Amino acid sequence: MSATADALGLEAPPGPPPAPQRGALRRLWKNPAAAIGATILALILVIGLAAPLLTPINPGEINPVYRNKKPGTEETVRRADGTKTTITHWMGTDSLGRDIYSRVVYGARASLLVGAAVAVISIAIGLFIGLVSGYIRWLDAIAMRVMDGLMAIPAILLAIAVVSLSKAGLAAVIIAIVVPEIPRVVRLVRSVVLSIREEPYVEAAISVGTPTPLLLVRHVLPNTIAPLVVQGTYIAASAILIEAILSFLGVGIPPETPTWGNIMAEGRTLFRVFPHNILYPGIFLALTVLAVNMLGDGLRDTLDPRMSKRL
Repeated sequence: MSATADALGLEAPPGPPPAPQRGALRRLWKNPAAAIGATILALILVIGLAAPLLTPINPGEINPVYRNKKPGTEETVRRADGTKTTITHWMGTDSLGRDIYSRVVYGARASLLVGAAVAVISIAIGLFIGLVSGYIRWLDAIAMRVMDGLMAIPAILLAIAVVSLSKAGLAAVIIAIVVPEIPRVVRLVRSVVLSIREEPYVEAAISVGTPTPLLLVRHVLPNTIAPLVVQGTYIAASAILIEAILSFLGVGIPPETPTWGNIMAEGRTLFRVFPHNILYPGIFLALTVLAVNMLGDGLRDTLDPRMSKRL
């Protein structure tokens, strides 16, 4: 209670809800789904970062002699110093003789980068729009009608339309996936703001003349962090999957850049004869999306006060 409130005999206005408990990380690790998802995701991240150390062959190196070889095929390579070494194609080779294992490992970089970038950018833009539209009433109707229009278009179709308007590349793919994800973040933040702006501590801050930007940052923004963290994991999983779909359709990242979608797209014509061209990148893609979703479920259970009491 403040000195002014004591002098007047009044109770101090309630403050914002307390921050999440420090034991949130411990509760998160006790959640089996979250622990498994985090472990798998960390392993795939390490594989992507250590790709040059884990792959003996350049993922773009073409060798017509070793086209469409089955997993486990060995190849003798002559090094620059004249010595020979034996390399095993653990996942076989594609129709151009490129090592699928090397391409799958390097493909983890592109997929994780797209997932992380889309989550961060869409949350940053959606957070700003959601805060403003949820608090300033006359902007709410305008912003939400625009968001409803974007959400009326299927995400994959909207992404294809955005990519077709620009030059194919990593940046174009990220922008194309960010656009359909922004409305989901805006609606989430707006719903939080609509419930928070009627709280007593927000009304007390308004009554003492707190500027709107400071009010949003100090009292409203902290309440959006927990749901946005959870939403960010789902956005990342969706972005990884959409990137693979775009690459599979030939409108995503250029074929010379190894991605899981590109690998599967190049191997689909010979799938019945050489299924390994699609099987291995498909397994990595499924594991990554599953791990991110499991981590998101664990974060939701941990950060939601109603759910955390059960843990």
